[in-house]
Parts: sequence; C-alpha cells; structure tokens
Amino acid sequence: MYKLSAFKVLTVCFSFTLAILFYLAAIPAAFAAEISPNATIASMFSFSGERPDSLGVSMGKLSPCPTSPNCVSSQAEETDKKHKVEPLQYKSSEKKAFAHLKEIIEEMDNAKIIKSEAHYLYAEFTSALMGYVDDVEFFLDRKSGVIQVRSASRLGQSDLGVNRKRIEDIRSKFSA
Repeated sequence: MYKLSAFKVLTVCFSFTLAILFYLAAIPAAFAAEISPNATIASMFSFSGERPDSLGVSMGKLSPCPTSPNCVSSQAEETDKKHKVEPLQYKSSEKKAFAHLKEIIEEMDNAKIIKSEAHYLYAEFTSALMGYVDDVEFFLDRKSGVIQVRSASRLGQSDLGVNRKRIEDIRSKFSA
C-alpha cells in the first residue's frame, strides 16, 4: 500500500489550489484574447438575480436608484453624491449619437443589449467570474438635449465602484 506523508499531501493540496487560482485568473484573460471582443465570457457561477420590472422610461425619467450604493444615475438629485453621475453630452445629431452609443455597448465585453429603441437602450453586463448582472439603461432625453444614464447592480450592497466606472468608461469612448 502506498503511504503519503503529510508533506506530500500538503504539496498536492497546495499545487491543486494554485492550479485553481491560475485557472480562475488566467483562463478568462486567455479566452478574451482568443475570442472576439464583443463575445461574453461565460462565468463560473451565476448570481444573475431576476430582471427588474421597473426598468424603462416613465414620464421622462429612468427608475430612481435604490438606497444601496451599487447604482448610479444621471437623474439622481444633485445632493445625492453616491448615486449622481452626469448624463452623456453629444454634439452630433440625436440619431447619430444614439447609434454611436449602441456601437460602443455592442463592442464592450460581457455586454448584451436586451432592448434597443429609437430613444431607449437597455443592456445587461455580466461579470466574468461570478456572473453578477448589472442593468444599464440609456434614455435619449430630447427635452434636455442629453442622454440620461442609469447603471445598477441587481444583487448585493456594494459594487466596488463598478457601475460608476462603467459609465465613465462609456463616457470616455462616447466623447472620443
């Protein structure tokens, strides 16, 4: 019978742990390099939650953010610093601006456009590792001459700033 020393068991466990960590950290990046930039990388887990039924535009407004800090909106009150972001400004025609925004979203990793209308765009962004889903909405606000934005996590309390960063990344690409 083969006997394993405690050292060998620990070595095997450590190697197995490193292999898992390597897989979790390196494989998604390797896949991302090999597949098209707008393909969604499948997550290992799925914490997607249910799609909210409060999405969309009602009386010229996107849904307000919940009290949790994992949401940003250009229609949040100016005094609400944890949720407030600026809307997207455009200089071209409304139609060109919204088409450009749609192209940006289509090219983003882990994004899936769910609804696309002349003045409203709704996309889901899924995190590569854990499968968390964020609902991201854009509303072409003709009255204000801007594109209103809202990005919110479906689950949890904190998003570690992911929703704000996403909107700022989109803003950067949109204004380029």
